[in-house]
Amino acid sequence: MALPFFYISQYDTAQKEIVLDEDTSRHVAQVLRMNAGEKLNLTDGKGHLLTAVIKDNHKKHCVVEVEQTDLANMPARKVTIAISLLKNTNRFEWFLEKATELGVAEIIPLLCARTEKEKFRQDRLQQILVSAMLQSQQVWLPVLHEPVAYELLFRQEELQGVQHKYIAHCEEEQKQELTDVLADTTGSRFILIGPEGDFTSEEISLALAAHFKPVSLGETRLRAETAGVVAATLLCLV
Repeated sequence: MALPFFYISQYDTAQKEIVLDEDTSRHVAQVLRMNAGEKLNLTDGKGHLLTAVIKDNHKKHCVVEVEQTDLANMPARKVTIAISLLKNTNRFEWFLEKATELGVAEIIPLLCARTEKEKFRQDRLQQILVSAMLQSQQVWLPVLHEPVAYELLFRQEELQGVQHKYIAHCEEEQKQELTDVLADTTGSRFILIGPEGDFTSEEISLALAAHFKPVSLGETRLRAETAGVVAATLLCLV
């Protein structure tokens, strides 16, 4: 049976003892009713997997002793998705959860011409990423950027060195299926996903000028969050 798995926001490899935050301590001591001597796993979301034993199961500041530290390699393929914020917050949160489970490395919320909602709660969305990481038993937490205006995205350093760049849009023009263009590619991948009303013609032209390849995600018209998950699945797994 797998050990209980928790997140710590910071970790120094020299640490031998760690005091868990109040929420985690409460979960360990009161929800799981774990006692001194029992083991659990911890990760900082930066590749470290710790095996630790409980020394003091205090419900507000549980103390654990690190027994073993392993460092997992970063995923061989870095996938970044830049996707518009969505009018329905729950749908955007669902996308974040699934993208994390699939292994997306970075997520950049976009403010496009047709973006209808610009509210962004970094703390809540970050917690969704953490929960999804733990649920899927991963040790790399996606980087969630602050929202960026679409036209400013192309100045971002995140685009530097990206090997394969794509834009998924719904306009009638020549596009390749994403599955086809991925068949013989390796290296980092970056895709743009628009809002509910799609990218404007001007936004598409801007991406094409920046050498993004236009791609299709299938024959049906997808909701923005579904398009994000389909893209994440293909970019991470194909």
